[in-house]
Amino acid sequence: MPFTPAFEAKICTPAELPRRIAELPRPLVFTNGCFDILHRGHATYLAEARSLGASLVVGVNSDASVRRQGKGDDRPINRVEDRMAVLAALECVSLVTPFDEDTPIARILEARPDVLVKGGDWPVDRIVGGPEVISWGGQVHSIPFIHQRSTTSLIEKIRRL
Repeated sequence: MPFTPAFEAKICTPAELPRRIAELPRPLVFTNGCFDILHRGHATYLAEARSLGASLVVGVNSDASVRRQGKGDDRPINRVEDRMAVLAALECVSLVTPFDEDTPIARILEARPDVLVKGGDWPVDRIVGGPEVISWGGQVHSIPFIHQRSTTSLIEKIRRL
């Protein structure tokens, strides 16, 4: 039998999301992104997002959703299954789920987070799901970047080498 790391249990399908979220302690924080090549900026951002609540749920763009983001024909570098596994291995992440749409609004509505978070490049008034989270009494935060890192810049650097 092949080895299955414990963190794999943190990965759930959209169909499982409502049941799995009901098992998590509140307040619940939700964030989303591509997380194509995880770097220090991601790790710091996710740890800070988690500090805003008792649980952190991360919505991850599917491969098709990443391609529609206009990041380049060869993106994502890592398949969604691999990106979710790396995120699930982080201590600060409670649950990881994919979304195939262009935005995570369906996952946000299913999760009904107490806190919605995006990185500092997103003004609060442009964060998808913000009005909905505020309508049920939640908070929306744009976390400033502490470590200026970019997956796109990393890929460009690798190509130059």
